[in-house]
Amino acid sequence: MPLPLLALAVAAFGIGTTEFVIMGLLPDVARDLSVSIPAAGMLVSAYALGVTIGAPIVAIAVANMPRKKALMSLIGVFIVGNLLCAVAPGYAVLMAARIVTAFCHGAFFGIGSVVAAGLVAPNRRAQAIALMFTGLTLANVLGVPLGTALGQAVGWRATFWAVTGIGLVAAAALAVCLPAKIQMQKASLVHEFSVLKNPQVLMVLGISVLASASLFSTFTYITPILEDVAGFTPHAVTLVLLLFGLGLTVGSTLGGKLADWRLMPSLVAFLLAIVVILTVFAGTMHAQIPAMITIFVWGILAFAIVPPLQMLIVDRASSAPNLASTLNQGAFNLGNATGAWLGGMAIGAGAPLTALPWVGVATSIGALLLTLWSVSIDRRTQKMAVAG
Repeated sequence: MPLPLLALAVAAFGIGTTEFVIMGLLPDVARDLSVSIPAAGMLVSAYALGVTIGAPIVAIAVANMPRKKALMSLIGVFIVGNLLCAVAPGYAVLMAARIVTAFCHGAFFGIGSVVAAGLVAPNRRAQAIALMFTGLTLANVLGVPLGTALGQAVGWRATFWAVTGIGLVAAAALAVCLPAKIQMQKASLVHEFSVLKNPQVLMVLGISVLASASLFSTFTYITPILEDVAGFTPHAVTLVLLLFGLGLTVGSTLGGKLADWRLMPSLVAFLLAIVVILTVFAGTMHAQIPAMITIFVWGILAFAIVPPLQMLIVDRASSAPNLASTLNQGAFNLGNATGAWLGGMAIGAGAPLTALPWVGVATSIGALLLTLWSVSIDRRTQKMAVAG
């Protein structure tokens, strides 16, 4: 794999760390800024909404900008956003800084995916995308726990100073490693948005929302599940989450390899396996060892679908891949928020924690059915083309 992919992975590591590390720092942030925990939690929701809303806006703004310049500009926004987080004097400034940082997130992953796919041979495009997203998975394995530990030890602002440093390293790597000229398609705003008239593109976005919701409807509440249902200590929960993060890393690599082999069959198989593993987790969550095994496999499957979906959106929206790929990142984040909301609604309605995997099963079945519908349309279109 060429060095530019490693530079993209470093940037993805920093972006993934800044998105998720705030969850481990909420009590410290709330205490330091004199706000409630729910108010501090809005920093998480605001970031996700910032990705969802900002992704298409930023993608359009940099649509005709040279790809290297666009990526360098986005990592610049990331650096400024995290610097503002580190020096924020109060809650309002911190909230604004989080939203600024979020605006670069979707566009960077969207454009970065297209660039990564274009840097390698056609039969390795999904693997290239997977390598870039490995930075995101490693953020969960290393960046978040280390960032949380740093923030708890010397103050939450130190974590954002560290992430700013990662951004500077990523910017240097991109400046040195990315080729000056990267092939791109220039298009008007109307042309870019016309890709949304393609029902197959909308289906991929829908699959991304449902697949992400199936994960976060349960994973958002994984700590109380592990402590109250499985009986893990808080320290042991950290180790189990590390195991989940390792599964994400394995899954990203596996998903890239299989997607390059057979894209749609791999996606269907992974979604079906997610339905099965969440069903299994509904039973194994009551015992520690079976729960750990199930969570590791779940982690593999949860991120195995990311490279296929990102590759699929690039293929389906070949006339405007940057916008569509960026919108797919917004769809993932919309799924994050939707899944957490569905899980919270279930608990609020009186359902026990043990019922949450079934919420994930329902949404993953929805993603599977939508994928099968998309496959059937593809086959019908191909038959009509042959007949014509």
